[in-house]
Amino acid sequence: MESLLQNVKGTKDFMPGEEQIRTKIRNILDEVFRNYGYGPLETPILCQYDLLASKYAGGSEILKEVYQLKDQGNRDLCLRYDLTVPFCKVIGINPTLQLPFKRYEIGKVFRDGPVKTGRLREFIQCDVDVVGVKGIIAEAELMCLAFEVFKRLDMRVYIQYNNRKLLTGLLEFTGIDNNLINEVIKTMDKINKIGEDAVKEELTLKGISRDTISRIFNLLNEDFSLSDFQHSSNSSIREGIAEIKELQSYLSGLELMTKTQLNLFLARGLDIYTGTVFEVFLSDECIKSSIAGGGRYDKIIGKFLDSEQEYPAVGMSFGLDVIYTAMEMKNAAQQKSPIDLFIIPIGTQIEALKLACCLRAKGIKVEIELRNVKLKKSLDYANKQDIPYVIILGEDEMNKGSVKVKDMRKGIEEGIEIARIERFNFGTDQ
Repeated sequence: MESLLQNVKGTKDFMPGEEQIRTKIRNILDEVFRNYGYGPLETPILCQYDLLASKYAGGSEILKEVYQLKDQGNRDLCLRYDLTVPFCKVIGINPTLQLPFKRYEIGKVFRDGPVKTGRLREFIQCDVDVVGVKGIIAEAELMCLAFEVFKRLDMRVYIQYNNRKLLTGLLEFTGIDNNLINEVIKTMDKINKIGEDAVKEELTLKGISRDTISRIFNLLNEDFSLSDFQHSSNSSIREGIAEIKELQSYLSGLELMTKTQLNLFLARGLDIYTGTVFEVFLSDECIKSSIAGGGRYDKIIGKFLDSEQEYPAVGMSFGLDVIYTAMEMKNAAQQKSPIDLFIIPIGTQIEALKLACCLRAKGIKVEIELRNVKLKKSLDYANKQDIPYVIILGEDEMNKGSVKVKDMRKGIEEGIEIARIERFNFGTDQ
């Protein structure tokens, strides 16, 4: 029986103190998303397997991590592994949606993959996407949004960006066969995780010659200048450079150039990206991997619909769990009691309940001692829960019409009329 009580590997119980901080992160994301004009959307966790297995979805590598199941009708289903594919489905089944369509979704996704710091197998993604905007201004706005989120979370970050057209063109320039470009990009995307030598070895195993690998790294490791390639005969290189320069003009205007950097190795491993890609990293590098990222995917929705119509789209995903882990590692996630006031009734249970209801109606978060225990034990509970204020409500207090509000942190008491308790400054100085 003891083994049955263990959590499934890659899942975790979040206790009230932890969940309080996670809720704070969600609330900040929710508020910033709404401030930027994105509306909330909720999609089902259960998906048709064939949808997520589509060649236009996450690719073969992600399918290895899909949780599959069957319903009672023997239909092949699975748990969603991201929020992008369900979003594409929403666009597909709602052809009359007015564009641009801006949405965000905060919800659980599931991947049967490696478990590491900040990454479980059941985790929350927070996605924000816009469909129907061709201009690079959409990417600039999302980067601005990201900086706003992490400013409110009091986390210093920087953003790396690249362009898939430029990267694809440069790989073509070095002699990579078109059929292998996506595989090479997926491998290069691992450079921050496994290192340059391991990436070179993996490229060799994929059939890339050592001379070609050397050309790739020599090109991307040297002082690369966009101007050296802006007149290239390769159209992908020219288009990629033009889009990067447009993005940089926005970043310069927003005074974000010093907080962003071009990284020619940045690839974002998914096959869906067609232009700009970007990832957010912590400045103190307490977590090495990115904590948010996204990019442009102009073709994927049209392909899902088997349509020639192009749906220009840009999106970004924030990892709530990895953000929380980073805050915890920095001791930024100091858990405070969600309760403002603890009422201890001494033979005044009915009056205490009435008082609590009155205060809760005013927005004060109140807990009542529900147990029949000694006063010392109740005060010990309030201390351990870090509840800032306590009222002991006995018959004498009721008769006098006044109580003493005890500040548990400062150890001082203040007398106040019961009728005026709702005006007391509970919780505002925490």
